[in-house]
This record gives sequence, structure tokens and C-alpha cells, in this order.
Amino acid sequence: MIITARGGELPLRVEVGDLRMLETTTRAFRALDYRCGGGVCRAPLAALGSWTMLLRKGSVPPRLRRRLCRDLADLHNLRAWTEFDSGHDESALRSFDVAAELATEAGEHDLLANIRYRRGRLRLQNGAVDEALAEFEQGQVAARRGRSALAQAILSANQAWAWAMRADESAALRHLGRATDAFAAGSAAAPWAQFFDANDLSAMTGTVWAELACTVNPRHAVRALPFLDTAVAGYGPEMGRSLSLTQIMLALAHAVRRDTGEAARVGAGAIAAAREIGSVRAKGRLRPLEAVVRSGTPTREGRQLLVRIAEFRAAAG
Repeated sequence: MIITARGGELPLRVEVGDLRMLETTTRAFRALDYRCGGGVCRAPLAALGSWTMLLRKGSVPPRLRRRLCRDLADLHNLRAWTEFDSGHDESALRSFDVAAELATEAGEHDLLANIRYRRGRLRLQNGAVDEALAEFEQGQVAARRGRSALAQAILSANQAWAWAMRADESAALRHLGRATDAFAAGSAAAPWAQFFDANDLSAMTGTVWAELACTVNPRHAVRALPFLDTAVAGYGPEMGRSLSLTQIMLALAHAVRRDTGEAARVGAGAIAAAREIGSVRAKGRLRPLEAVVRSGTPTREGRQLLVRIAEFRAAAG
């Protein structure tokens, strides 16, 4: 190790083995974040991020400098994501800034595009759609520089969601088409982008249609259902957070169609899954579902779902 748990001395030289250990550690925390949410790993990642920055002050062979900056950028990008997932937006933005600086120093345009995507998601979660679109556009610039089709697919899918939130159906579908085309042209994914597979593209496609059902035409909900059903069926326990968030969108699509019974069934499953992960984002995702259920004809299933949502929100704090 570079620094021991007891606070040992930083060695004179940073070697390949040190970077391998850093990469392995980041990979393990990324898997934990996917499975259990950012709240589970935020604190250890914060500690890890602080002392690994000392690596930059060590003696680093020129051949390893770029790799070191890339690995540190990857770690701080993940740290920022877990802070966002835990509801600590300001510290998340600071960590994203550190990650972006390191990615720029490493010349890693693909990673910089990923950082911009994640910053945009933070803005989108808070309803700042214009700011989110600006982040996504900057991410697209980086993705094109890095010639990363997968990064472009991720960003296009999220641009589609943002435009759907703005009730611009034409722009939303245009970007969704670009996401599908870019995904088909993509190649092997970098570690920070491996989450975006065919299943995640299906989830995003369904999400865009569900959003358009809320903002443009309720009839779009029926187009969301097969994509969201496919995504929910495809997520395993290793993607616990994605499963819960996608289930919420599926429940929303059913609610827009006034199928309150199915919305309540799927929503109950989403809330049960959300209770098992350390993420605050489910609370935000549940607000549109709650609003749609309240706006419809009162039913027993609908009232039960509203009670479950209120209980979850109270327990989540």
C-alpha cells in the first residue's frame, strides 16, 4: 500500500502495483454503489479520496503520470456520485470539479464526458433542466473529442430525458434516436461507463416515454411499458438501485394510464427495493408518481400506495 491504515510514510516512488491496487479498490466500491447505493460507501470513499490525493505528491515515473491522474479522476468521479446519491450535492460538485481537473490533466476525454454526464444528472434530479442540458452538451463535446460512441449514447439518452421534461417531444425523440444509434456503434466500455448496457438503454428509453406521457400526451405511457418491463426484468441484485428507480418509472407509466392497481403493485416493489439501498434519489423519483395517483379517481390501491410513499419518505428522512 502507499499509505498504511496506521498512517505510514508515503514511499518515494509510485509504482504500477500501487495503481493496480487503486484501480481494484475503485472497482470494488463501484460495484458496491451499484448494488447498495451511495450511502453505503460515501464515508470510506471520502477518506480514500483524501489520502490517495497524496499520490500526486509522490515520485511518479513519467510513464505512470497519466495513468495515475486517470485513476484518481475515476475515483473522485465515483466519490462525487456517491455524495450525490446520498443527498450531499455541494460536496458532490466539489468532487466532480476535482475529477474533471484530473481527467483533463490525464487527457481522458471519455472520462471527462462521464463526469459531465453525472453532473448533469445531479442538475436534472433537482429540476434544473437548463443547467443539466448545458452539462450534457459539454459532455458531448468531450465524448466527440475522445471518439467514444458509448459516451455519446449515454449523454444523448440523458439529453432526451431532459428535453422530455421540457415537454419538447421532437427534441427528446431526436436525441433518443441518436442514443440508440451511438450505442449500436459503441465498443468496449471503460470501467466508469460499463453500467450502460442494452438493459440500461431500455430503461432510459422507457423513462423518456414515461416522461413524455407526463408532459406531452398520456398516450405515450403505453410506449414506455415494454421498455421498462424489459429493464426491470433484466436488472439483477447487483444493480439494486437501478432496479428500484426503474420500477418507480414503470409504476408512473401505469399510473398515467390510470391502471392504479398495477401502479400500486409495482410501486410497492420499488419502495421495498429502495428501503434496502442507501440512496435518497428514490424520494425525488416518487414525487411524480404520487402526484399522478393523487390526481386520479381515488381507489383503495391508490390510497395504499400513497400511504406507502408517505411512510417511506418519513423513514428516509
